[in-house]
Amino acid sequence: MQQSSAAQGFSAVAGRVPAPCLVLAGVSGIQFGAALAPSAYPQAGAAGVVFLRLLIAGVILCLLWRPRRQALKSAKGAWKTVLAAGALLAGHHIAFFEAVSHIPLGIVATIEFLGPLAIALAGSRRALDLLPACLAAGGVLLLSGGGSTSLPPVGLALAAAAACCWAGYILVSARIATRLNGGQGLALAITWAALLSAPYGIAHAGTGLLDPHVLGVAAVVALVSSVLPYSLNLEALRRIPPRVFGVLTSLEPAAGALFGLLVLGQHLDRSQWLGIAAVACASIAATYPGRGKHGAARVRTAGGSLREEESARHGAGPPCGQRSSARVAGRPGAGHGNPRTAAEVRGEEHLVQAPSHPSTTHSS
Repeated sequence: MQQSSAAQGFSAVAGRVPAPCLVLAGVSGIQFGAALAPSAYPQAGAAGVVFLRLLIAGVILCLLWRPRRQALKSAKGAWKTVLAAGALLAGHHIAFFEAVSHIPLGIVATIEFLGPLAIALAGSRRALDLLPACLAAGGVLLLSGGGSTSLPPVGLALAAAAACCWAGYILVSARIATRLNGGQGLALAITWAALLSAPYGIAHAGTGLLDPHVLGVAAVVALVSSVLPYSLNLEALRRIPPRVFGVLTSLEPAAGALFGLLVLGQHLDRSQWLGIAAVACASIAATYPGRGKHGAARVRTAGGSLREEESARHGAGPPCGQRSSARVAGRPGAGHGNPRTAAEVRGEEHLVQAPSHPSTTHSS
């Protein structure tokens, strides 16, 4: 795989920063971008901002990772998987950013977080594993029913749709990571998502897409919410165990609430803050290392088989060129029998396709 000199230079600089700081910077970038996007809604609407964000991010990532047609042809089913991932990304982005125009960002980010949390708990076989699920359910009840003001059902429905799309994307993108090296699959998936969202975005925004303010906001959102978090988290995962990464990314709902307050002036009631805290605690509980002592929870990806999970768990893993990407995608703790956790399967699109790099073979 060919990687641009810009990507190599970024890795060299990021390598000097403590890994936890990289993760927190990625979390902050994602939520800051989500809070900044509504400033362009009056001119282009959520649909227009989503289209431009995906388009700009896709172009930048394609320049960084330089996807090759030969790699797609040689990987069985790669095109279908990339197209499915792009479709889910488009649905997720549209639902998420539309939801932010109806309900506070912190609540949208918290409900969206339930998608990967559900995946992490799907393979649970112990009664103790019901604790994170109960915490998450209680958090949702506090978010949707608590507070002095009721939340619009359309906003809650859109946030739930974003959670479902994100969960589906995680399952599909895990297959991309075992077929393509680096960020090639991600770059193509985001580009395809931009093409799918183009009719919706153009129809709603029209000439507003050419507004300098809209273009500027979309460019910043693409950089801070897609390109930078992907790159920062990729570097961090080379140096810290995935479970530590999981605990850090569990702060994302709280970060969404904080940036919603600072940038959008969205004030939450005490019960809503408690709901966000409950979902974050549920994610941390699902990341607790003790769960791995009782065997790994296996998540069957669309069209995939459990044999890949077993081979990775026993150290066989994918071919040499794909080993590191498989560890990040769905089996970061496979060598130790650890299950996938909510925050391990979370993250933005940037967590599932790590490039081949000697430092990614650290023991998790």
